[in-house]
Amino acid sequence: MASMASKTSFFLISFLLHLIITPEIAQSTSNPKAILFQTSKDESSKLHLTTILQKNPPAEIKVLVDLGAQTLWLDCQNSYNSSSYKHVQCNSTECAVAEPNACGDGCQGNELPRCIPDTCYNHPANPIIDTSFDGGRVSEDELNFQSTNGSNPGNFVTVPKFIFTCVPSFLAAGLPIGAIGIAGFGRTNISLTTQLARTFNLPTKFGVCLSSSPNSKGVIIIGDGPYYMLPNIDVTSNLIFTPLIVNPNGGSSTHSVSKAEYFITVKSIEVNGKKVEISKKLFSINKNGDGGTKINTYSPYTVLEPTIYKALTDAFATEMTNITNRVPSIAPFGFCFNASGIASTRVGPAVPTIDLILEDKALWRIFGANSMVQVSENVMCLGFVGKGAGRISLRASIDIGTHQLEDNLLQFDVGGSRLGFSSSLLFRQTTCANFNFKSIIA
Repeated sequence: MASMASKTSFFLISFLLHLIITPEIAQSTSNPKAILFQTSKDESSKLHLTTILQKNPPAEIKVLVDLGAQTLWLDCQNSYNSSSYKHVQCNSTECAVAEPNACGDGCQGNELPRCIPDTCYNHPANPIIDTSFDGGRVSEDELNFQSTNGSNPGNFVTVPKFIFTCVPSFLAAGLPIGAIGIAGFGRTNISLTTQLARTFNLPTKFGVCLSSSPNSKGVIIIGDGPYYMLPNIDVTSNLIFTPLIVNPNGGSSTHSVSKAEYFITVKSIEVNGKKVEISKKLFSINKNGDGGTKINTYSPYTVLEPTIYKALTDAFATEMTNITNRVPSIAPFGFCFNASGIASTRVGPAVPTIDLILEDKALWRIFGANSMVQVSENVMCLGFVGKGAGRISLRASIDIGTHQLEDNLLQFDVGGSRLGFSSSLLFRQTTCANFNFKSIIA
């Protein structure tokens, strides 16, 4: 019965989305091959931002990239002015699609561009401050997105009634300077991924390629490949695939209300080809939603459950003994080394490889560029932290952060429930900063 109910719900939501989005296709200027987001690395937080073009007249708005967030949400409390803004009413088709947690008076507080009763609410979250909000106002406005053919930027296309959420200013606390919201690419009906894929009849796929440099742009591309990096390298050509799985109870305290996040199955971990002894139960998701391996973009470094962290760092330190000596730790890292004894290679510092052995015998190899962090001229640290270090409060046993993702292509095939990943693009003599932004296609 549960399976039948789930299928019925899926088809109902798909039908409602079709009713909402089909008219917007005709109003869009074209039907692009894919949609392009430029990303930038914030030097202070080490997190990644993107800019959206929203409102009428259009305005650039900087937001944090959050792979597991349900939707696009913005701080509307201060100076949200747009002639195309509209709140979503209770009992509307749009409200049903947004999977609201409440309906009611839209005049509470002052977090709004309009004070209108009969308002649809959902439950946005800010994982940076580990806080969620029950009163997110479901809204619509005009958004403009840049198209791409996978090689170059193209013309902008318009979605006149894009669903997003308005929140009060307190929820935006802790975001990188200049950001006033979060761009959600999660597995929901109103994420950027789903809305854009349905609007422009694209596959429900998106590629993420984050630049390791604050001075260079990375990309997120919604739609299928190929994706090209200079010099004309198809970075989708040699992807390794592993299943994406759903955590039915969420994987962090702020996202626990949704199943939007992206999990994969890690079977074991190896350092320099040697298996690290770790309890297998930690790799599985239990009935409470704890455990497993999640991919996120709100933590700058991979966060590990304490026993996994100890086992991995001990194994890594052992393999490092013939390379260089340890030095005092520098927060938030627990294992740091004398950088002068570490050679350089095409894929970063010459240190032991860390392998995640995944479902379907897939192997995600982490080289020095993604495992080590240069914290000073003479010190490099292993870029993994134990759960409880700093502000991060997580339920996943392994929470893969942005440092381990940079200069790797990840393609999230949401419709096919699988993840394609490249490992380091440095091996192919390119990086995520090598998308050709300078050449514009007509």
